[in-house]
Amino acid sequence: MKIVFATNNEHKLQEVRQILKDKYEVLSLADIGCHEELPEKGHTLIDNAAMKAKYVYDHYHIDCFADDTGLFVDALNGEPGIYSARYANMQTNNQEESHDSEANMRVLLEKLGNNSNRKAHFTTIFALIRMINGLECVYSVQFFQGTVEGEITREPSGEHGFGYDPIFQPDGYTMTYADMTLATKNEMSHRAIATRKLADCLLGNEK
Repeated sequence: MKIVFATNNEHKLQEVRQILKDKYEVLSLADIGCHEELPEKGHTLIDNAAMKAKYVYDHYHIDCFADDTGLFVDALNGEPGIYSARYANMQTNNQEESHDSEANMRVLLEKLGNNSNRKAHFTTIFALIRMINGLECVYSVQFFQGTVEGEITREPSGEHGFGYDPIFQPDGYTMTYADMTLATKNEMSHRAIATRKLADCLLGNEK
């Protein structure tokens, strides 16, 4: 069965495809010919995930899911939060939608400085939209959340992963996300938790 993941991020696609494996054929935005910038102007992760999924559903009429993920740092009053992907731009009032991971990490570490409170958490929200009874105007919307607590390291470590992975060390581990193999990360990450909930829902409805 086919379903669209509203992203072209190869890292995200690889993580989700590995978890869903052969149970679903997960298509990217490029696979369905969607090259537009998806709306992401909400005030919460739920808002953004829902906006992106609804855009794809409305324009391509196919079952789909979208995610929004944020890193929330306690000492920075929850920053970067929903602005995680464009954090460096937000600090310079640059309105361009950049996703410069190196710049984002550099800005975060500079703002955090030598603060002894390094606590943070990663949260992923998935919004799933599916057609009901073959009628495009009748659909269901469901949300799935995954959260992992951890802390921000003093400096980047590791060569795997993406985004803030090199500076996020989950509780109970002595390594960052970027130090982990994809298999290890997919056993416990915030996205893995949300994806398993999504998979349980999708597969449960097939029984």
